[in-house]
Amino acid sequence: MDQKELQRIKQQFSIIGNSAQLNRGIEIAVQVALTDLSVLITGESGVGKEHFPKIIHQYSPRKHGPYFAINCGAIPEGTIDAELFGHTKGAFTDAKSERKGYFEIADGGTLFLDEVGELPLSTQARLLRVLETGEFIRMGDSKVMKTNVRVVAATNLNIPKAIEEGHFREDLYYRLNTIEIKVPALRERKDDIPLLFRKFVVDFADKYRMPAIRLTEDANEMLKAYYWQGNVRQLKNVAQQISLIEERREITPDILTHYLPAHQMHRGLALVGQQTSQGLPVEELKVLYNVVGAMKREMDMLKTQLEQLQKTYDQRTKVEDEIVEWEQGQVLAPTTVSVVPEDIPEVVVEETMKDLKLSNMEKDTIQKALIKNGGNRKATAVELGLSERTLYRKIKEYGL
Repeated sequence: MDQKELQRIKQQFSIIGNSAQLNRGIEIAVQVALTDLSVLITGESGVGKEHFPKIIHQYSPRKHGPYFAINCGAIPEGTIDAELFGHTKGAFTDAKSERKGYFEIADGGTLFLDEVGELPLSTQARLLRVLETGEFIRMGDSKVMKTNVRVVAATNLNIPKAIEEGHFREDLYYRLNTIEIKVPALRERKDDIPLLFRKFVVDFADKYRMPAIRLTEDANEMLKAYYWQGNVRQLKNVAQQISLIEERREITPDILTHYLPAHQMHRGLALVGQQTSQGLPVEELKVLYNVVGAMKREMDMLKTQLEQLQKTYDQRTKVEDEIVEWEQGQVLAPTTVSVVPEDIPEVVVEETMKDLKLSNMEKDTIQKALIKNGGNRKATAVELGLSERTLYRKIKEYGL
């Protein structure tokens, strides 16, 4: 599938992101749509699994037929069979009249069974039969009925584990899992997080006619480093909360922290620690995170100052050359000579970062924070995201 067609599908179904795994999932959905094979969509809660059944239905020969999305986990166990397969009058206490089930009214179309792992075992047996033969029986009836329905299922459970524990039928799993589409968690496509957040805040601002919030660069990095256990759903909630509550439209890391649960912040930092192979405790990683952010800002300021110094030197060189030419009686068009003075050091950020010792960085950060807070250890620990015990240990270790 070419990129133009892929982007068109994303726009049509409001899918935001450019990760390879997400794109692959969309491609598989389009390819399998032309068949009647059963599809199982897996992924954590809140990742956006509901988009893929719609793609499959829209690109299938059944697109003009009915489409129903059923949340199996939201229907009580005692009524799920009646909802899916229908019932006759008097089949149970509240059955005042006969009623068609979803498999009957969705005939010729597509049925999306979300949270299929929550189905009771008795309903799983009925579902297996209708998938294999297209036959079902209403509750309270003995007449076998036929249906022609394309089933797409989704779950956030570990189905193989549920099979081992006896909560899910193995034969049903293999029947549903003819084709599997894995939807990645939000933390597995970090580059998509700023795009999604921006979309949510702009939509919220347009809806309620208010200026859209904007994240600083450091806040953006914090957003990408966060664990996002609730995935896209949680990100949307955070975007809406900040848009509504904060009066300031520029959001800094200090503001953003109030809207991100701390336990997920620790999990995100732990993942960073694993990637950098430092083996550092979470609290020390938080200190280093603050240090790196401060160093980046200082490097940006140093770069700006160096560029200004270079510009000033070039201008001075130009004037001096023109004076010499005038004294020699030469009339020459002024030229700009770009000379790099020997006394301006070459700043190589990468080398500087390599030479800095983590211990010196940590010591410097703690010392500055202590000065800023007037020696108040409790306030300093809160600012650095450390426990007071850890801060005391660091102060003693560095002789501060």
